[in-house]
Amino acid sequence: MRPRNQLSLAWAAICVAVLAVSSSGPLIAFAAAPALAIAFWRNGLAAAILAPVTAVRRREEMRGLFAASGRRILLGCVLAGVFLAVHFATWVPSVKLTHVADAAALGATQPVWQGLIALGQGRKLGRLTWIGISIAVAGAFATTGADFAVSSRAVTGDLLALVGGMAAAIYTAFGERARAATSTLGYTSVCYSVCAILLLSACLVGGVKLHGYPSSTWLAILGLVAGAQLLGHSMFNYALQHVKATTVSVLILLEVPGAGLLAWAWLGQVPSLGSVPGLLLLLVGVMVVVLGARRPITDSPSTVSDVV
Repeated sequence: MRPRNQLSLAWAAICVAVLAVSSSGPLIAFAAAPALAIAFWRNGLAAAILAPVTAVRRREEMRGLFAASGRRILLGCVLAGVFLAVHFATWVPSVKLTHVADAAALGATQPVWQGLIALGQGRKLGRLTWIGISIAVAGAFATTGADFAVSSRAVTGDLLALVGGMAAAIYTAFGERARAATSTLGYTSVCYSVCAILLLSACLVGGVKLHGYPSSTWLAILGLVAGAQLLGHSMFNYALQHVKATTVSVLILLEVPGAGLLAWAWLGQVPSLGSVPGLLLLLVGVMVVVLGARRPITDSPSTVSDVV
């Protein structure tokens, strides 16, 4: 295929991916099921879909992971799954507690925490990156502070969304190392499986209802699996073959207004006017972080595949 046609397909894939991940928040808010149960089914069904494909196409790779020589890599995949579970266990409930747009924006602070993790790993951050981090943190505080006037429930949702963004950054840090020696299919199969097992355990311990939902809720959960979990991530990974990672990272931020518009049109959710300046400031800060990093935080496909 000609390079120009490949580039056109990559941009089309990005459009599809943004729409897919933008539907995540509204679908979670719409689904009449406990947040932890939604998080479990989203990852459990995705893992069940990937498992047979991985068994056929990556059999030798999976055997190698469980051999003595591959246990260190396997540990990285498992730890990534642990923090992915923390991400979903905090971000999914946040959508139930605060506005979809607020949860999406606060969860999108992942590149900010990614930059701080990079600093802890001994990487030098540029001045522009620090400026972006400061702007994003100020925006996050402004958004959360504005929700004090709404309700303590909304503030709790904001804080959970922030923790979800932090957990996503740690998940990515572990995933970046594991992905250096594993395929996308092998890595995601292990990661989603570990995540699903932990979320299922939390549901069982907490007595969370896992079935008996109306058909509309099951359709919403299937939409999450097919859309944000599989289609969205796959399209972003395809686009990375033809579009710069930094560009893709910035375009992923379109999920925030996309989720907000879908929540407004479908669910009638309108963010409080007081939180709008903070949301805009937060988005500007995250964009500055992504563009200003000396080494783009999202150099690997695993970074953009996580997300909400």
